[in-house]
Amino acid sequence: MENFDFYAPTYFAFGQNKESEVGKLVKQFGGTKVLIHYGGGSVVKSGLLDRVKKALDAERIPYCELGGVMPNPRSGLVYQGIELCKKESIDFILAVGGGSTIDSSKAIAAGVVYDGDFWDFYEGKRIENALPIGTVLTIAAAGSEGSPDSVITKEEGMLKRGASGNAIRPKFSVLNPALTQTLPAYQTACGITDIIAHLYERYLTNTAEVECTDRLIEALIMTMVHEGPRVIENPNNYDARANIMWAGMVAHNNICGVGRSQDWTSHNLEHELSAEYDCAHGAGLAVVMPAVFTYTMSHDVKRFATIARRVWNVEEADDETAAKAGIEALKTYLKGIGMPLTFAELGAKKADIEKLAHTACYGDGSGSGFVYGFTTMSEEDVIKVYNLML
Repeated sequence: MENFDFYAPTYFAFGQNKESEVGKLVKQFGGTKVLIHYGGGSVVKSGLLDRVKKALDAERIPYCELGGVMPNPRSGLVYQGIELCKKESIDFILAVGGGSTIDSSKAIAAGVVYDGDFWDFYEGKRIENALPIGTVLTIAAAGSEGSPDSVITKEEGMLKRGASGNAIRPKFSVLNPALTQTLPAYQTACGITDIIAHLYERYLTNTAEVECTDRLIEALIMTMVHEGPRVIENPNNYDARANIMWAGMVAHNNICGVGRSQDWTSHNLEHELSAEYDCAHGAGLAVVMPAVFTYTMSHDVKRFATIARRVWNVEEADDETAAKAGIEALKTYLKGIGMPLTFAELGAKKADIEKLAHTACYGDGSGSGFVYGFTTMSEEDVIKVYNLML
């Protein structure tokens, strides 16, 4: 295990009706004027937005609103949010929604206190300062409610890139599993897939002797394997929703990733798909992961065989056979919860593969020409991986 520092100060208010405490939580963490940031339809129609406002009103905390966050959140709305916060002297940002809303809120929070273009952070500059953020989570998926990460799509060139820094870890997150019960099955499945991807991306490591975090990851994937079908079958299964929601946070606040190298190849390649086709991130990952794993399996067959045996109950004694069976078991699971497995199902086009691979490796010209992770992939490698998705 490698040396590491781990800082995860987010306060979690977990359970039914916990959104009623949001006003007290904002006050507890120093907020005096709030930007409520959200997407649109669901938080308004469900009455959640009104309940959040009522909780702020009860503590006499003034607020402004900025809706309109889209899946794969866009840079244009971030710029609007930064301008609004400066104009209204906002000192706290409250994200009401899923990972896209939280990521957009984090970008705004970093941009408000920065003299330059917030996109600098999405080109590699570390976020050191930001306005404080709170969240009211409505979908278990991205793990942004407990992470120091944010992903934004730059509309100029449709580049989807990430930024990171402990300054954008939420001060608090309200996690009420009941808020996810109205999600369509497809969105629920996309969230489950994203959580599994966060775990695999950490499991695929080149660091030896990390049994503690290996076992944590395995347990969380097994939780998703168990709870996923239960919640797809019965969307109102609160207990299953609760287990998935907490697993989603633990999967991505990096407690499972400390002391070990990590992969993130699947996420990097998927970002090109969701930027180009505006597909759901989880759906893209369902297509990408099996292809990446198949291509990189020979790098460390034993690692793939181990997770196949421990998580997917594969019994084959031969490591290569077991590793392949584990990847097939993952595909079967993803298909079973309604996820796509091919380019065609996703709406992606074979004709775009070279463009997708080039952007993944070079971005807007600032890239190195490689995708780094469990293995180092050249543009040619990436093209081959995308072709496996056909």
